[in-house]
Amino acid sequence: MARRIDVTGAGGVRLAAWEFGDPPKTDPAQDVQKQAVPKQGVEGRAAEQAVPPQSGPGEAERAPGVLLLHGLMGRASHWASTARWLSERHRAVALDQRGHGQSDKPPRASYTREAYVEDAEAALEQLGLGPAVLIGHAMGALTAWQLAAKRPDLVRGVIICDMRASALGAASQREWEDWFKAWPMPFATLADVRKWFGEDDPWVERPNPARGEFYAEVMQESPDGWRPVFEPEQMLESRETWVYDAHWEELAQVQCPALVVRGLDGELGRAEAQEMVRVLPRGQYAEVADAGHLVHYDQPDAWRGAVEPFLDTVLADVTG
Repeated sequence: MARRIDVTGAGGVRLAAWEFGDPPKTDPAQDVQKQAVPKQGVEGRAAEQAVPPQSGPGEAERAPGVLLLHGLMGRASHWASTARWLSERHRAVALDQRGHGQSDKPPRASYTREAYVEDAEAALEQLGLGPAVLIGHAMGALTAWQLAAKRPDLVRGVIICDMRASALGAASQREWEDWFKAWPMPFATLADVRKWFGEDDPWVERPNPARGEFYAEVMQESPDGWRPVFEPEQMLESRETWVYDAHWEELAQVQCPALVVRGLDGELGRAEAQEMVRVLPRGQYAEVADAGHLVHYDQPDAWRGAVEPFLDTVLADVTG
């Protein structure tokens, strides 16, 4: 079960948050007043309800909160398998970040680092999740550690999945611009999406069905075929706000426990990952074999095995 909860982000941008597991226990009298509106499920795999944000001691005490933040071009539903096992002991919420998934994509909205961090901050506060563990992939991981540095009162732990702290530079941004231009859009079918991103994409070194599935999940049908749910220009704008800078200083300001996770074939190299662990005041390290950049999507079982012991430790600190 997943239910949608709308959150108001920075500048009034409407964000879609998805809570996995059973809805929190609330006052039955309040439940009668709520009108659940059924909608299309998250990628057809989970029922959806649009409900107003809820907060308060009763909900916050139900279970320790976890906020899941996808990477650039991702969406909340990419966390579905992770969120479902998390919901056994945590209140697990995945956020469609601005410009992504079912959140708003205003053409004149801000797509800066500050906006993304403020959105995550607003989600924690409006949903009553904090202090929470933040689990972020790629750009979402950067948002997680920047928020942990900014608002330590809202964050009790951070999991950083395959995100570099070093500057990537102008050449990297140009490569992304060229890559978007190479997409053979519109795709005629979802099978074509899976094949191109899993086999034919020049960025693919060897066939990767999980990558094909990942990108199929961010496509929607349009009159002329299948196109992404995001605007490529907004993705490049979002990336441009962090790709030229290093982020070691903010990493050093994260005072809570932090786990750096990398796929052995991912974008974060072992030496840099271990340096990130050294810079983090309470850093830990884990790696997942046979996984690329999409660690949690490539190897969900191994990903769980890598992060669950860390979560158990953080949970023990909460309940101990």
